Amino acid sequence: QVQLVESGGGSVQAGGSLRLSCAASGGTYSSYCMGWFRQPPGKEREGVATMLSGGGSTVYADAVKGRFTISRDNAKTTLYLQMNSLKPEDTAMYYCAAGRARWICPLTGDAYNYWGQGTQVTVSS
Repeated sequence: QVQLVESGGGSVQAGGSLRLSCAASGGTYSSYCMGWFRQPPGKEREGVATMLSGGGSTVYADAVKGRFTISRDNAKTTLYLQMNSLKPEDTAMYYCAAGRARWICPLTGDAYNYWGQGTQVTVSS
């Protein structure tokens, strides 16, 4: 069983930056696909960025390429999402997720079976 706890959300103005953290415990941290997902108000959940927790290829949604960076620190069992050049359309509840390891970690939520409680990001214009 993997437990995930997100932190780092908040309110920023457009153009600003935030770094989200996801503390993972339980399971074998080096053996999962890890990802960030978000759910904007009134919209469906969407994949933002994913990576294999032990290192490897990263996958980004087109909407965040060049602005967001996913990374992990195995020593601290923490997943990060560095978000730069934030836009109002990035406003959403952001969730960390973990799922079975694959060669390419997908952006589809149904590939992940462990989820955090979410952290709110609000970007004002």
